Amino acid sequence: MNRISGETALGLAWIIALVASLAVLFIGEVLGQTPCVLCWFQRAFMFPLAIVLGLGLWWRDGRVGRYGIALALGGGAIALWHMGLYVGLVPERIQPCTATGPSCTDDNQLVFGVPIPLMALAAFALIGALSALSLKDTRT
Repeated sequence: MNRISGETALGLAWIIALVASLAVLFIGEVLGQTPCVLCWFQRAFMFPLAIVLGLGLWWRDGRVGRYGIALALGGGAIALWHMGLYVGLVPERIQPCTATGPSCTDDNQLVFGVPIPLMALAAFALIGALSALSLKDTRT
């Protein structure tokens, strides 16, 4: 099986981060769905991923994957917490969302029948894995 190059892995990680960032902006700004508190925290990790990985590709910095891993781990941890809250593993009494704001667990968290926290978790996992894979390439 052919091995993916470090630059290709970084390019794929950047595309995922860019698409995820644009998707949440579309959901929030075009569709008018206000993000819950945990979605804001996830955005705080996803938006820099698109910028950092993009600049790393632009400058041909093969070591930028280490920053991708760090940001993906932070965002993935929040997405995992959000998913636990969404499916009921985390008790409602420690829910970070306020009574007046959008809920972290209602049907507004679904896009095409898939929970937003699950999509975020998958995106962070893929970005982290691709960022790690990019560091295995010794040619850069």
